[in-house]
Amino acid sequence: MTEAQYQKKLIDRHEKEGWTVIKLIMCNRAGMPDLVCMKPDEVKFIEVKGPNGRLSEMQKYRIDELKEAGFKVEVLKPS
Repeated sequence: MTEAQYQKKLIDRHEKEGWTVIKLIMCNRAGMPDLVCMKPDEVKFIEVKGPNGRLSEMQKYRIDELKEAGFKVEVLKPS
């Protein structure tokens, strides 16, 4: 499964679970996770990787920054 296929599957699953999902394509902050998932009073970020994908140093930095700000961040890849 490609990263794009897996990302579509994640978006569909989260929307069925009642999340509003936004895919970030261009952002003023390099390294931001791919997806922003929102419910009332709950926001989480998801970085989607392909089967062999790895986080860049900037992505690691942004994930740490978001977690320090109190957000839930997941890094997901197909098994």
